[in-house]
Amino acid sequence: MDLGTVVLTGAAGRVGSALRPRLRESVRRLVLVDRAPLRAETPAEEARQADLDGPAAVAAVIEGADAVVHLAGVPDEAPLDELLTGNVLGTHHVLEAARRTGVRRVVLASSNRLTGGYPMSETVGPHAPPRPDGLYGVSKAAVEALGRLYADKFGLDVVCLRIGSFEAEPTSERELATWLSPRDCAGFVQAALTVPAPGFLAAYAVSANTRRFWELSDGLGYRPRDDAEAYADRFPDAAAYFAADRPQGDAYAAPEFTLPYL
Repeated sequence: MDLGTVVLTGAAGRVGSALRPRLRESVRRLVLVDRAPLRAETPAEEARQADLDGPAAVAAVIEGADAVVHLAGVPDEAPLDELLTGNVLGTHHVLEAARRTGVRRVVLASSNRLTGGYPMSETVGPHAPPRPDGLYGVSKAAVEALGRLYADKFGLDVVCLRIGSFEAEPTSERELATWLSPRDCAGFVQAALTVPAPGFLAAYAVSANTRRFWELSDGLGYRPRDDAEAYADRFPDAAAYFAADRPQGDAYAAPEFTLPYL
């Protein structure tokens, strides 16, 4: 598989660091972008230290690329102004730079937290209205709205991956439903880069967990391979946990999680 030149923003982060070795096996050139310093590890890599603080700054690092995987941003709950700057404006800068430079495909890191207010007893698909579990989820709803705008108005192919709980292995009862393994994460990103003419597409990126409460997208064409149930014996209280029918965001949906940022 040759995906051409792919730009990976937020390449020094947890997800970016795990994706990096998997992506470079499938591309001609992988451009790594982050505020933190990075070094190229193979001839196929190019590392750039940059702040994506405007369309012109982003255009300078994505010019000539075939696609952008945009992971950079504020990764969790924070004051709304920080989330608007890091997630919403940052995404706008990437999409606008793609429009200006002719990059046709952008993969955006959305989040399961966009729908964390739904109960665990309900299976939620990507077409359900947003029901965020906090300000972070609100910012991701805006990110997806921007992606839809640029797909509808300017013809970009935009895939929003609603990333689950990205861990090497599940670490809590909730992650028996929400876990995203590194292998499946790479599979979802590669599918987002290769699915033909998606226009705008939102999809949950979650492993094939027996207890998951999100629908998998047929339109993306990737079927996850791992199941958190293989680790269920580590969580003897799991049955009681899920019987309580909590919000899908669990603690993220509690007032206490957001109050410090208001």
